[in-house]
Amino acid sequence: MATSASSGLTLPVWVASAARAALKALLGHPFESKQLLTQPDGGAPLQVPVRSAARLSDDQALAISCCDPGPGLDLTRDLEIWVRVAWSTDSVSRLDLRPGEGVGRLGSGGDACVSTYARQLLECSLLPLLPAGRGLVVEPVLPRGRSLAERTSNAAFGVVDGLALIGTQAEVQRSAAPDQLQQVVRELRALTADPGFEGSLALVIGENGLDLARREGLSPLLKVGNWIGPVLVAAAEAGVKDLLLLGYHGKLIKLAGGIFHTHHHLADGRLEVLTALGLDAGLSLQELQQLRTAASVEDAFQQLNPTIAVDLGRLLAAMVEQRSQAYIARYGDWPLRIAAVLFDRSRVLRWRGPVADERFFTLKD
Repeated sequence: MATSASSGLTLPVWVASAARAALKALLGHPFESKQLLTQPDGGAPLQVPVRSAARLSDDQALAISCCDPGPGLDLTRDLEIWVRVAWSTDSVSRLDLRPGEGVGRLGSGGDACVSTYARQLLECSLLPLLPAGRGLVVEPVLPRGRSLAERTSNAAFGVVDGLALIGTQAEVQRSAAPDQLQQVVRELRALTADPGFEGSLALVIGENGLDLARREGLSPLLKVGNWIGPVLVAAAEAGVKDLLLLGYHGKLIKLAGGIFHTHHHLADGRLEVLTALGLDAGLSLQELQQLRTAASVEDAFQQLNPTIAVDLGRLLAAMVEQRSQAYIARYGDWPLRIAAVLFDRSRVLRWRGPVADERFFTLKD
């Protein structure tokens, strides 16, 4: 049975709904205001609204949808999505995804930045409609994507020219909402209640952290959003003895400043924290000014002498460990030890704190 959905859905879902409407217009089907999408994970099909669709010529069509991510703060709200489809002569690949205006690319002139889920969702929703021997070009266009991307951390991970079509599921995960915290705590309790749990846990921040942790072979893993402080306490209460914090330095640096809810709408202060750490590290006035006025944490480190950058990064990781340990000490006396490993925008593990060096030897060079 299909699930009717009109809000709380990730950007890839709205792109797929417009793509399907455009393909049906190209095939000469009557317009339908809701498109039936087949989920790649076997979940219930989704009925997703679209605004319009029309053939542009005998070999191409265009459809428009409007993103509704549901309640909460989300810059994709009311983002208009255009998807142009056209017949392709390449019947082997069948689906040729090309980034249009406003869609993020992996480097200048690179491929579209699209998650595995987004690509699979397009395939599940479009391929069953394709006539035998036909290939299809799918070109999403986000008219406001380029300007909105300037308000994200896309560039920190090498994504340029627009918004990335990322996401691992249909529903929006509320990283700043209380229900998201409750879900993470439920997952935490399930992990620690497993008979095979031995006391160690890797807490990863965001999709990039999760991907990197899996590549490193870390297990068990728990992905956390912005409610880091309460999750640390919940981990201590659940009996975790060794906890590894793995995340992007531009996110975990907030913990070094005592900020344990990390959503940017609630608190920032990253460059201020880095400048204070630079003062502790004995940087010169000129170097401190460079840190304070940098465009981002990554840019700040890039401007420093490489040796100084390494020392400052290690101090940052150590401070994340210290402030996290102090945070949980406010709420109880537990044997939990917290380690921190930070990665950069190239998704390379860059700095470890002293506890990480001692406790998580598998991450050593």
